[in-house]
Amino acid sequence: MTTGTQPPTAPRRSRARTFVPLGIAVWVVLEIWLLILVADVAGGLAVLFLLVGGLVLGAAVVKRAGRRAFRNLTETVQRQQSGAQPEQERESGGNGFLMLSGLLIMLPGLITDVVGLLLLVPPLRTALSGYTERTLERRMSRAAPGTVGDAFQQARMHRPDGKVVQGEVIKNDDRPESPGNDGGPRPPLTP
Repeated sequence: MTTGTQPPTAPRRSRARTFVPLGIAVWVVLEIWLLILVADVAGGLAVLFLLVGGLVLGAAVVKRAGRRAFRNLTETVQRQQSGAQPEQERESGGNGFLMLSGLLIMLPGLITDVVGLLLLVPPLRTALSGYTERTLERRMSRAAPGTVGDAFQQARMHRPDGKVVQGEVIKNDDRPESPGNDGGPRPPLTP
């Protein structure tokens, strides 16, 4: 017996869900192939030293970025507690790409090492950070209401002094007329 309604169809699979696993598989195969080529040319011990050296260097970069992030956080909290005006960020690019650089260097493989070393270059890191911020701003501004992007956009609403204003705007026109609703001061709400 049919009801005349169409059976539900599965939602379309996004391109990212299709191509990201394929891209990761290609990347892993390419990394292994490059390590085998280097092992043939320089020897297995050289590849071992490259991998261990990458692990040590990557850990040092992540540790440095973590210390710098913690120092920046501490200074920001102290400035806010003292009531000082927030100053412009000294180090453009932040610590996110620096930590990503360390993690890429720590991963075994030559391609990730090269990308991680490139991210250590400050002008490249700054340019990439600006591009990423502009892209995220653009995507969040187009976000539909109720999505994660809309939540981020709402969280970015600040007063001129830099403090976050949280709440909901209620127009007087939407509320039913009641005695005392003349737009004057309202009594405080009690929980």
